[in-house]
Amino acid sequence: MLNIRFKHLILTAWLISIGTVSYADNTLVAVAANFTKPMNEIAAEFEKATGHTVKLSFGASGKFVSQLENGAPFDVFLSADEKNPIKLEELGLAVTGSRFTYAIGKLVLWSSTANYVDSEGEILTIGKFKHLAIADPKLAPYGAAAIELLKNRGLLEKIQPLFVQGENIAQTYEFISTGNAELGFVALSQVSENGKIPQGSAWIVPEDLYKPIRQDAVLLKKGAENPAATALLEYLKTVPALEIIEKYGYGLPQ
Repeated sequence: MLNIRFKHLILTAWLISIGTVSYADNTLVAVAANFTKPMNEIAAEFEKATGHTVKLSFGASGKFVSQLENGAPFDVFLSADEKNPIKLEELGLAVTGSRFTYAIGKLVLWSSTANYVDSEGEILTIGKFKHLAIADPKLAPYGAAAIELLKNRGLLEKIQPLFVQGENIAQTYEFISTGNAELGFVALSQVSENGKIPQGSAWIVPEDLYKPIRQDAVLLKKGAENPAATALLEYLKTVPALEIIEKYGYGLPQ
């Protein structure tokens, strides 16, 4: 791990050095909604380090794929899964060989009410809640992970009539935080700060109850010749970026 960190330090120094001598460019980035907080922070640090400018657009991974198929002008795609970037490669919309995992997502059952969700998730079995928020599983990988968990626990048929479905994980969080749903499944990064969950109550779902949420980044064909786009992807592998990713509760690729 120390050797990996050393390599990332070298990469960081190189990025900073080229940023001071090369022309600054702009890049347009499509980012999965669950990665909103860390990506805003990473983009700010990247801009300071390199002089490049980043414009971020947040939403559901599946919806971004549809937009890209229809000519959306993004240079980089940070997905909430690995499936959608692979699909873009197969469609010829992404640069082959540019894809890599930038974070491992973690699913959490969360309520904005303190002491409402227990630490083992037993509320799903014995709770009297009327609404449970979930991101659209056809578009949002965290929604698909939640469905997988409920199936594994034999609870999907019982709970599905109570679903309040968000278009993406950000809207799902809003349903819970505003009280439109008593609880729901979101990304750990949305509710954690410095390794803790400061508000409400939560059950961090054991990772063996759903397939790993490998969040992949890929360079899109429209950004292939854009220095800011390629530099941003490299920056995601540096120590400053990795520290921000870890801070928001994500696992790091090995």
